[in-house]
Amino acid sequence: MTNVPPPIADYAYLSDCHGSALVSRHGSIDWCCLPRIDAAPCFARLLDWQQGGYCQVSPATSYRSSRRYLDGSLVLETTFVTAEGEVRVLDFLPIGDDEDAGFCRQVLRRIEGLQGTVNLSIDIVPRFDYGAIRPWIRRRGGSFIAVGGSDGLLINGSLPLQTPDRHGLHGSWKISSGEYQYLALYHARPEVLDDGVVTAPDADLIESRLAATVAWWQRWSDRASLACFDIDLVRRSATVLKGLTNAPTGAIAAAATTSLPEAPAGERNWDYRFSWIRDSYFTVRSLAELGFETEADSFRRFIERSTAGSSEELQILFGVGGERRLHEYTIDELEGYRHARPVRVGNAAEAQRQLDVYGELLDLAWLWHGRGKTPDDDYWEFLVELVDDAVELWKEPDQGMWEMRGAPRHFVLSKAMCWLAFDRGLRLAHETGRNAPVKRWEKARSAVREAIETKGYDHYRGVFIQAFEHPVMDASLLLLPIIGFVEDDDPRMVRTVDAICADLGEGGLLRRYAADADGLPGREGTFLACSFWLAECLGRQGRMEEARGVYQRAAATANDLGLLAEEYDITGERMMGNFPQGLSHLSQIAAAVVLAKGDTSCFTPSTPGTDAKQDT
Repeated sequence: MTNVPPPIADYAYLSDCHGSALVSRHGSIDWCCLPRIDAAPCFARLLDWQQGGYCQVSPATSYRSSRRYLDGSLVLETTFVTAEGEVRVLDFLPIGDDEDAGFCRQVLRRIEGLQGTVNLSIDIVPRFDYGAIRPWIRRRGGSFIAVGGSDGLLINGSLPLQTPDRHGLHGSWKISSGEYQYLALYHARPEVLDDGVVTAPDADLIESRLAATVAWWQRWSDRASLACFDIDLVRRSATVLKGLTNAPTGAIAAAATTSLPEAPAGERNWDYRFSWIRDSYFTVRSLAELGFETEADSFRRFIERSTAGSSEELQILFGVGGERRLHEYTIDELEGYRHARPVRVGNAAEAQRQLDVYGELLDLAWLWHGRGKTPDDDYWEFLVELVDDAVELWKEPDQGMWEMRGAPRHFVLSKAMCWLAFDRGLRLAHETGRNAPVKRWEKARSAVREAIETKGYDHYRGVFIQAFEHPVMDASLLLLPIIGFVEDDDPRMVRTVDAICADLGEGGLLRRYAADADGLPGREGTFLACSFWLAECLGRQGRMEEARGVYQRAAATANDLGLLAEEYDITGERMMGNFPQGLSHLSQIAAAVVLAKGDTSCFTPSTPGTDAKQDT
């Protein structure tokens, strides 16, 4: 391996719907957050190759590797082939019983000799709190414990491990055909480990947890009602979205990582390990299309609890446990992914005004009502407050769905989402017979439409624009027909789609907006969610050949495991941004559902850009 992190596409994603990890094709866990997705990582080599920490199991000599997920799960199988033999490593975060007080969040690795005899090497270099703490590692019975600060790991296995220093473990051994070895990493508080409360698993328990985890993912994915269009990628996207959920709360994280840049060595590095209302709304819509309705209800209840049942407590994102204070800070001592700095933790967008959240929450309630779930009294009171607040706020500027960090503007999509809030509120009041200030809402709905169709429309070009008095294109406008603000085949929308392609298109994909729109230096890559929205819009307009072409180009950016990043750099032919990105996967599902309605044959996209094998 080199002394820089591999390309983003080289990583696989692991989740137990609590924590997360990224594993390279070299068998190295370079990112691992336990017990939650937004916890400080115990391995963070992804953000600093020297200081971040990692856990690697791989052959000690030259090898070729290939990998796959087992049976629709997030259990990763990596196969290494050397001149002397072949070995398989299974990596997973086991799905455990949350009622079991003794169950800790954990990473399990199972190594199996397949052919011949292979010399293997293992290095376990934990570094807590984003590499700030080199933990104290010491033997405890047949295991090791690593403690430092408020974090700890129990490290156990059948492998021959030694401590070359007090801060890491190393081992080397030969494994032959038919032999098995195990490695278990249990996360626990240091005082718990120091008291010997956590016990190491044996081989039988690890085998049991492997079988239970694969079976759990299979049961979950078997519930899907899949369209035949690009089934494999749809199934993978659904699994990723489920992995980004927090099982206890119903929150849905936007991505599994922080600070992966949107441009090489660029400043656009954000922490996406939180639950945005916007991303989560689109996620539950996409999952509901496939029959996963439980997730929609869980997220609805998460928002009710996190806002204390009051629109006054609403903000655009929360921690996955419902936390409100997500203040952004930088870790200056980390070099960043391939020297992209600053490394950010937390997200300053928590304090922004983004008016689209009102429409998203009301549309979610409307969709839930359409599935026979009528709002109870408490929930209806919450919804009425949301609509009333939107009536008061829709004339105000905001930061928009792209969270612009400059001066707020009157973004057209933000206004349209307020229109959606009024429209869905009125429909719910009518169909449920609930009391509501209907005339006030109707007046606001008409006023928003008039404002958009006059101030948010370029009459010279005949297209909708990014913001009032700001006649440039923005890919978020592709959502206007998707939310029902205009008809799919409205000539204004057809022209808008064509203008977006002309102004923002690059290599068959789309950028979000003009390069300097957010006030930051440099240029970001093409945005995959926008590209899938374009495919969806074209499909809804009946332009199926164009839609398939755009879809195929966007889908081809997935790596060999079907994982999508936030963005794609056309020039460098590489993934950019946080990974895996929920917004990319959910928009892929939505586009595939629309294209399935216009195509009775199954479709397989072009081969992903990352080859499944690599020589090392």
